[in-house]
Amino acid sequence: MLKNKFEAVNIIHDNELSTLVPKAIFNESAIADYLKFNSKILKSDFVTFDAIERNQSVNVYIPYVNINNYIFDLFGDFTYKHASTVLIETILESDKNTLEPKFYINVNHNRFEIIIVNEGKLQFYNSFEYATKEDFIYYILFTAEQLKYNPETLKLILLGHVIKDDALYNIAYKYIRHVSFGDKKNNYVFTEKQKTNHSNFTLTNSF
Repeated sequence: MLKNKFEAVNIIHDNELSTLVPKAIFNESAIADYLKFNSKILKSDFVTFDAIERNQSVNVYIPYVNINNYIFDLFGDFTYKHASTVLIETILESDKNTLEPKFYINVNHNRFEIIIVNEGKLQFYNSFEYATKEDFIYYILFTAEQLKYNPETLKLILLGHVIKDDALYNIAYKYIRHVSFGDKKNNYVFTEKQKTNHSNFTLTNSF
């Protein structure tokens, strides 16, 4: 595949080294300072950002420079974003006319993201590391409690590496009444059948 020619190349960097900053207070000359509050960074780290116009915020992050250099050597010019930028943009676009609050949970292999949208606006975003299903549900319930959401009424929508009746799904369903899976937000037709419509949510909405 790497020997093929492509009209455009887009790289999605997926790591925990990112933070959201309101556009109104964003200062590009102090870009590294925003990450210091949440992540351990080195002076040699390259820091960049994505603008998220829908909610007037900036996603500051550290891309994988070695991967960028490798892709540039192979294909020349390309574009790149952070995975959380794609996730937030896609959810905000799909829920722009939705009034009720929704809890989106995007699951990776050792961490997950919580995205809360209320009245079509981003209310909360954060990333959490987890080792057990108890870690997983703790962060969800703690976030709900802090934001005064009732587990009996909130709508929890699962994305990513989670399927029905696995450990994460079962513990979520045990403590939260309304649990469902997200659906793809595009009309792409794949030559190979996807395992689920939600498992590669960020990837399939990145182009």
